[in-house]
Order: sequence, then structure tokens, then C-alpha cells
Amino acid sequence: MMAAMPLSLHDHAVEHLGTQIVSGAYPSGHVMLAEQLARELNVSRSVVREATRVLASLGLIETVRRLGIRVLPAAHWNPFDPMVIRWRLAGTGRGAQLRSLAELRTAVEPAAAELAAQFAPPERRRELFDVALAMKESGQSGDVDVFLALDIRFHSLLLTGSGNEMFATMVGQVAETLTGRTVAGLMPDRPTDAPLQWHIEMAQAILVGNGHLAREASEKIMRRSLSEMSQAWQGQPRSFRPVPALA
Repeated sequence: MMAAMPLSLHDHAVEHLGTQIVSGAYPSGHVMLAEQLARELNVSRSVVREATRVLASLGLIETVRRLGIRVLPAAHWNPFDPMVIRWRLAGTGRGAQLRSLAELRTAVEPAAAELAAQFAPPERRRELFDVALAMKESGQSGDVDVFLALDIRFHSLLLTGSGNEMFATMVGQVAETLTGRTVAGLMPDRPTDAPLQWHIEMAQAILVGNGHLAREASEKIMRRSLSEMSQAWQGQPRSFRPVPALA
């Protein structure tokens, strides 16, 4: 796998605290003090303040006057943020997170493929097709790192090529899903021929503007992905968030 870039003190603090909260090591309602965290992480108070601002923006914590930094329940977390996704994929909730992401992709990506066939700029269509061909080559050679990078690029081009800005914001989530699936060992050493060919068929359909065939190929890919990963979430409970009260 590709080597990770060294983390700054700020990034390290965010990663450490985020991982501890999402894993349950710091459970809902747990209260921390900035001074305590600075000692624990061996960083300055200013680093802790910046890290807690990030975590608060994700819904993981809140700062309560005269109390400290309080961990919030999972229902407050931003489930679409790539960092939250990555932390969940690294913990005991990995299966449930993979299921949520796989089901989201199954709902969105076929629609994105159909839209891309209608609206994607010519250069985006051409690159998508070239990436699909490169995916087949790297997949058959067993080059996991190159294949993963190309897979992320392919689906990023697809989502952004739809012309739907809300679909485009899912690029980070899809990248974390594909990376997490690979890290978790839920990808074969060499991808099977059928999904590789379906990626080419989808890209070709988008290239020539056939939305029906593009959607059909995407649906095949998504169904295969769901089937291959389903073992990861066997027995994992589903999350039912409360419905916000109307103003």
C-alpha cells in the first residue's frame, strides 16, 4: 500500500481524538479538559483548540462553558465527512459503515453514470474511458496500489462528470470506501474480469452518450460490490436517526 504522509501536530491531534471518539474509547458524554489533552498529546493548548474546532465542526464534540469538551452521541456526527468515514472504517463499526456507503453508492452512481452520458464534457468522457482501460491492465497484473488509485480516479470522474454538484461532493466518501475495502482485505488480489469489463462498458457508453447502457453497467458493478462485501456487515445493526422536529 502507498505510504502515508507524515502528520502535523494539528493533524495528529485531530486523528487521535477522532479515532478515540468514534471507536468508543471516549464514549458519548465523556468530558475532557484542554489542559489534560495538551499533556496527553504532548502539544500546545493552541493545537488542542484548533483540533477541537475541527471535531466540533464534524459534530463529534461540543465545548461546554465551565465543564469542558464533551463527546456527543453518534447521531450528531456528520456521516458524510471523509474523516468520520475513515475513523469508522478503522474501528468496530467498519461493517456498518461499509454497508451504508455501499448502499449510498448503489443509489447514486447509476444515476451519475446516466447523467454523465448526457452532460459530461468530451475530455471527461475520454479520460474516463482511458482510466477504465488502465484499470483492466493494472487489475490483471495484480498491481494493487495502481489499481486502487485508478479505481478512485474512475469513480471521481464519474461523479463529477454527472454535472450534479451534490453527486460531486461524494468523491471523498467514495475514495475512503474503496481504500477501506482494500485495506480490510475485501478486494481480491486480482479483480475478476467481469467488473473490469463493466467499467469499460460504462465508460464506452458514456463516451458515445448512451445513458441507458451506462446506468446498466454501473448497476452491475454496484450489485457485484454489494455481494462481495456483504460478509463484512453480517449481524451489524442498522442506525435509525431521530427525525428532527419541525420548526
